[in-house]
Amino acid sequence: MPAFHTLRWTNNGLELLDQRWLPDRCEYLRCDSAATAAQAIRDLVVRGAPAIGCAAAYGIALEAQKLRGTSRDQFKREMEPAFDLLAGSRPTAVNLVWALNRMRCVMKNCRSVSSTDCAAELLAAAHQITADDLQTNRALGAHGAALLPSSACVMTHCNAGALATAGHGTALGVIRSAIETGKRIEVIANETRPFLQGARLTAWELQQDGIPVTLIADSAAGHLMSNRRIDAVIVGADRVAANGDVANKIGTYMMAVLAMRHGIPFYVACPLSTIDLDKPDGASIPIEERSVDEVAGYRDQRWAPQGIRMANPVFDVTPAELVSALITEKGIVQSPDRTTLQALLAG
Repeated sequence: MPAFHTLRWTNNGLELLDQRWLPDRCEYLRCDSAATAAQAIRDLVVRGAPAIGCAAAYGIALEAQKLRGTSRDQFKREMEPAFDLLAGSRPTAVNLVWALNRMRCVMKNCRSVSSTDCAAELLAAAHQITADDLQTNRALGAHGAALLPSSACVMTHCNAGALATAGHGTALGVIRSAIETGKRIEVIANETRPFLQGARLTAWELQQDGIPVTLIADSAAGHLMSNRRIDAVIVGADRVAANGDVANKIGTYMMAVLAMRHGIPFYVACPLSTIDLDKPDGASIPIEERSVDEVAGYRDQRWAPQGIRMANPVFDVTPAELVSALITEKGIVQSPDRTTLQALLAG
């Protein structure tokens, strides 16, 4: 396990590793309500689809703790705004809604018990969602590790590691699991403009674990692929549509196109909770736009001219035909499409 905790429950509160400050400093932000958890999700204190889902579940549990001892009607009435607030905190990652739906089911099933008992059940459910995510990542990692040769150079984009999950990671979980089996894996981490999740987070996370990593500018990816230095590309996902289209951090589509051009397998590591059969294809997935200030500069440094027009879509959609395989906790889905995904979720 990594030496850090992306999120942890301590002293009846949620603590989140504040990823806005990495790698400069490692500090935790404490949340005590659904509102503070939602704000932390919006502000990218915590990010990565599985971690967002875990944080949202704990946000519901936090609000429930505040309402212990109220009447059942008051408890139900005052919990609804918490669900709505958290549901609106980030639009693209489906794990957020998936986790909130699990918490809604728990609350529905404890309608006949006291608010105190319901709050306890909601907290237990949040703990379980987090534990399940870690177990899922371990299973996913084991399946994915089998796809890599005994010695490999793997490119990744954004951060899909322990920092984006309850632990171990999805894309980086595959790499960790492969190393645990004795394989020699080197990682090429794209910087991931504009918020630099690759430069700040992936590089830091792998360095903490002593995994060999080389950081590159996003625009250098094609050059390295053309020189035959890359054996596989592995990324995470924020949502997978019913036809296999994948929404992930902006720039992922570009990596997939380059990988296909150079005959390099392009793998997407994602838990089943990321697959959304209600979205028929990638065009139906909402794509979040964030502040253009993230494009203009970083923290206190600005490099764009004043008054210039800017745009900041933070996700893109990779068509299913560019995906060599989905790596899930239930196994590998080669060339994912509507039929294979429905069978996977039904099995």
